[in-house]
Amino acid sequence: MDRTLDVDHLVVGAGAMGMAFADALVQHSGARVALVDRRHGVGGHWLEAYPFVRLHQASCFYGVASTLLGGGRLQESGPEAGLQIRASQPEIVAYFAQVAQRLQDSGRVEVLTSSDVVGRTVVSRVSSAVREVPASTRIVDARYLAPDIPAETPPPFAVGEGVRVVPVNDLVRLEEAPRQYVVVGSGKTATDACVWLLGEGVDPDAICWVRPRDPWMLNRALIQPDPEVYLGVPVAILEAAAASADLDEVFLRLEDAGVMLRIDRTVTPRMAKAPTLGEWELGLLRTIEDVVRHGHLAAVERGRLRFADGTTVGISDDAVVVHCAADALKNPPLVPVWGPGTITLQPVRAGFPCFGAALTGYVEATRVDDDEKNRLCPPSRYGNSLAQWAEMNLRGTRAAQAFGAEPDIASWASGVALNPARIPPDHPGSPALDHLRERLAAATAPGLAGLERLVAAG
Repeated sequence: MDRTLDVDHLVVGAGAMGMAFADALVQHSGARVALVDRRHGVGGHWLEAYPFVRLHQASCFYGVASTLLGGGRLQESGPEAGLQIRASQPEIVAYFAQVAQRLQDSGRVEVLTSSDVVGRTVVSRVSSAVREVPASTRIVDARYLAPDIPAETPPPFAVGEGVRVVPVNDLVRLEEAPRQYVVVGSGKTATDACVWLLGEGVDPDAICWVRPRDPWMLNRALIQPDPEVYLGVPVAILEAAAASADLDEVFLRLEDAGVMLRIDRTVTPRMAKAPTLGEWELGLLRTIEDVVRHGHLAAVERGRLRFADGTTVGISDDAVVVHCAADALKNPPLVPVWGPGTITLQPVRAGFPCFGAALTGYVEATRVDDDEKNRLCPPSRYGNSLAQWAEMNLRGTRAAQAFGAEPDIASWASGVALNPARIPPDHPGSPALDHLRERLAAATAPGLAGLERLVAAG
């Protein structure tokens, strides 16, 4: 052994959730922390993300509680002028590097990159140096929900000889335009790829979109750090849940309210991971008419796509197939956040993983009993199916009721920009905000009962 780490917590994974947890824990306690990551730096999957990616949400909802990503600035031009800025991949990587340096400068945080956790040791991938982890050190699993990304994940379909399949990262490196692009995937990565191609002047008719499931997406204009705007979203969700006979009706009501978007209004989506989407992006995506819906893509062969249901679809012989089908939002079983010896980071309120991780760090810093910590921070999941989306909102709303009833947590959360539902202490108030709060109070109990009913019905 080269030496023993002198830390109270070992955070495995220095991505967004691991950094948000460590930042809040160190800020609100005297704990000593080691951040460990297999990659060469902090920031998790952002280090390998495709070059044209941006956050799909406002920058202020992402990162760590102590340092506002993007400075709260608004976009000054373009189709989203007036909305919060959305950080780019280089900006996010630089931000996390600066946060890591500040944590290290505190003298209570070690950052061990290019390293693996093996049992109770940390092993460097570069030097093979080994650091022992004391038995008293609590392990924090910040990789339980670590996303798969196309740059690091093989395509989930067979690739025949002579076929050009590229991860979305490599779109920017093509040296010659093909006659056709085939974009494979239903989620945010695929929508980003399509929007980027169209923005680069690719004819919509030159894009074939293999979309196994149609998605519901949130209207980005409403997921903003203005309580007079954002609070309308949970109000609409709870009111729709109380009034609807099934989940399809919930989403149709939310579409009518301008909260949810779908690309094709003739297709009822079955996927509800619900990233945000700009209405300008929606308009571009609707120009792509060659949409293939045959479920799982089994193989790509020269000149054709072969699906698991036996269907074949012809494509151009020189087509570039763009792999966007990695599982970015994992959906493993929910486990207690505080378990024996291990803290497993998961979302707490509906979505917004950085806020959930920061909240977990704050509760770890300020509470002693693990049962009480688990009561305050019950885990939620990322939505996938409509039923899981409803469960996410049910669990997340109940969690917000639990931690919001604690005066110190409520005070902390109201001062943290990561919290989308916060009303800042210095907010001047308005009749519109008062009306939203009245609607929220009236809708909460029947809305939760409706969500519970809809979740049970599947």
